[in-house]
Amino acid sequence: MASSSCPTPLPLGLLLLLLLLPLAAASASLPPLPLSTASRWVVGADGRRVKLACANWASHLEPAAAEGLSRRGVGDIAARVAAMGFNCVRLTWPTYLATNTTLANLPLRWSLERLGMWESVAGVRVNNPGLLDLPLIDVFKEVVSALARNNIMVILDNQMTTPGWCCSTTDGNGFFGDMYFDPEEWLNGLNTMATMFRNKKNVVGMSLRNELRGPYQNVSLWYRYMKQGAEVVHAANPDVLVILSGLDFDNTLNFLVPNQIHLSFTGKLVFEQHWYGFSDGGNWESHNQNDACGLVVGFIKNKGLFLLQQGWPLFFSEFGFDMSGTHTGDNRYLTCFLSVAAEMDLDWAIWALQGSYYIREGILAYDESYGLLSWDWCTARNPSFIKRMNSLQSPFQGPGLPNSHEPYNVIFHPLSGLCVMVKSSVSLELGPCDESNAWNYTSTRELVLQHTGQCLQAKSVGENAKFGTDCSKSSSKWQLISNSGMHVSTELTKNGTRLCLDASPDGTIKTNQCKCLTGDPNCNPESQWFKIILSSKDIPGGTSILQLPSFGSWSPTSSS
Repeated sequence: MASSSCPTPLPLGLLLLLLLLPLAAASASLPPLPLSTASRWVVGADGRRVKLACANWASHLEPAAAEGLSRRGVGDIAARVAAMGFNCVRLTWPTYLATNTTLANLPLRWSLERLGMWESVAGVRVNNPGLLDLPLIDVFKEVVSALARNNIMVILDNQMTTPGWCCSTTDGNGFFGDMYFDPEEWLNGLNTMATMFRNKKNVVGMSLRNELRGPYQNVSLWYRYMKQGAEVVHAANPDVLVILSGLDFDNTLNFLVPNQIHLSFTGKLVFEQHWYGFSDGGNWESHNQNDACGLVVGFIKNKGLFLLQQGWPLFFSEFGFDMSGTHTGDNRYLTCFLSVAAEMDLDWAIWALQGSYYIREGILAYDESYGLLSWDWCTARNPSFIKRMNSLQSPFQGPGLPNSHEPYNVIFHPLSGLCVMVKSSVSLELGPCDESNAWNYTSTRELVLQHTGQCLQAKSVGENAKFGTDCSKSSSKWQLISNSGMHVSTELTKNGTRLCLDASPDGTIKTNQCKCLTGDPNCNPESQWFKIILSSKDIPGGTSILQLPSFGSWSPTSSS
């Protein structure tokens, strides 16, 4: 089969995109640009928070072209990014694309043919005929333009020097002075790309180098060259965010604790950190899940997450998991990651958009199990995950959110990606966080529904959580227990039995005996994992509903 174009007829394909558009509210238009920083937040030109909710799109492997151009039209891929709710793409590139004119001017057709990829040539001819004979650097520009037409922001990420799969400690691309990592060539490449895209409005940031690593890495050279790189990019394009990665495959930024980097400019510096389950030393499968999450989050905080508390923006520019859902460790890691992403309201970029590669590590048409898209780029590999991410694609906090009230709490359920909502005075259920009720988690541990004076109470094992006005009872006091800090627990007034909030498969919130608190590594506590997080978004439907003296038969779906 010469072409891997999608068999779905175009009208139906467009219909599917339209059906997904409610998930893409954050991508409806570009924010006021350029972006800058305000303390730990990325903000638009109007001073309002802009949350980076991105997908990584690889364009740095041996063909030096964006993956998937043999599978679908570049505009179709960009539209799919928007339809899935992402507002930005972290687009990777190898240094040689900017510094080696022979490679930059090589037509896409020739780049594929020299690697023996005749089927990919045929696929591009069908799906992107206008790109087939363009120089590689112009193909890259066309990808950026296609994303711009779909109001998608772009962060240019220098992934490698030589085109190829990233990363290992022995690939010669790891650190300044490595075989293929000449600092002067790297600086030249950064200058070229920053200058080239200076007038591309949707190019909002440049990540200076991906996953510094290997035997040559050291802190003093990091400060020397990352400072030079930041200054070069800012001089060439003062509008873009300048994004700096850490050491040890971008797992470590703790060397900044005693000595922050000092640049000639302000309001543009962002740091980036990576977090994958496979980087966590096997803890996810060998430890109790609460213990593993608490342990790993502690590591992540010490290595980089502390920067947010210090008032520096931190972008989790790569996280990802096996989208098949069959990898136990990855599934556990993901739920823990999502709890942190919600609590800290992180900017992030998932690895990866691509469902497959032209070639990866010598294998043609390599299937990317971490890919958002399927192998043929025609469908979402894991549609439930995209729904699960929806609540995290828009901000909970930050400057300029349209809220005329004080910040409040929402109760986030990371397993579902939903939030706790009031259905009636005796019933709670999971629903979209954008429609969530406003709670106050008080210093005396009551969960009070804002503007009603009514607090959450436990009745008995297996019963729906309910509301009452007597908040002094022990069954109205809710502690966050276990090493994950995500079991929302209370004691029954009559007999002292400890219960936890528990989401049933149908989304109803009940109180059940707390499970998997410690010990057993095979026990799954995720139905009982909740995060009480801060939000400053406008309360859906205003405050009038929440001020009613009683709940009656109101349900979240009738609030409009």
